[in-house]
Amino acid sequence: MSSVTTLPEVHVVDADKRRRAVLIVIGCTLIIGAAQYLIKLGANQLAAQQHSVHGGSVSLEAAVMGIFTNPAIFSGYCLYAVFTVLFVFALRHGELSILYPLISLGYVWVVIIGAVAFHEAMNPLKLAGIAIIMAGVTVLGRGSAK
Repeated sequence: MSSVTTLPEVHVVDADKRRRAVLIVIGCTLIIGAAQYLIKLGANQLAAQQHSVHGGSVSLEAAVMGIFTNPAIFSGYCLYAVFTVLFVFALRHGELSILYPLISLGYVWVVIIGAVAFHEAMNPLKLAGIAIIMAGVTVLGRGSAK
């Protein structure tokens, strides 16, 4: 008996397709930000409804039902589905080790959206976190240069 090992097929992608994959994933991070905005907006609406009806916080059941009955929450999760499809498409032409870390840019957009749309406090620690994320994405991106 002989043992034969097979190596994964090497998929060579041209630079234009790789660049397009990166741009798609950067667009995906904006979709993540929009999705999080909508989910937070819907959660606030659920909390207001629950408070006026029951005088308390949102129950787990109300949160689950809100996914299907609150248009903002439902739209947010639909955007996550769009993100998933686009990310799978981008993975066909890009490097996982570059594309996946780019998703962390979604955290940057969410912090900015939180500050602008929901008037959440922006402090030096949050700014430092954004800078660290941006630096990490930059370093990883430079690491792929051939």
